[in-house]
Amino acid sequence: MKIFLLSLLIAIAAYLVAAGGYFLITKLSSNTHDKSMEASVTTAFVLGPIAAIFAFIVAFLMLRAS
Repeated sequence: MKIFLLSLLIAIAAYLVAAGGYFLITKLSSNTHDKSMEASVTTAFVLGPIAAIFAFIVAFLMLRAS
């Protein structure tokens, strides 16, 4: 249970770090009408969950192995 909760905490941290992708999207997007909306939705529903899932799996496997 301890490994699971620590992995979950790491996943939440990774989700927050992925929120920095907001600035990357605002710089690289060619959308001219609602760039901030595109960036926030993409960060919240694409980049954040991908980073969290990846971090959880890696952390769980690394912590379980040690």
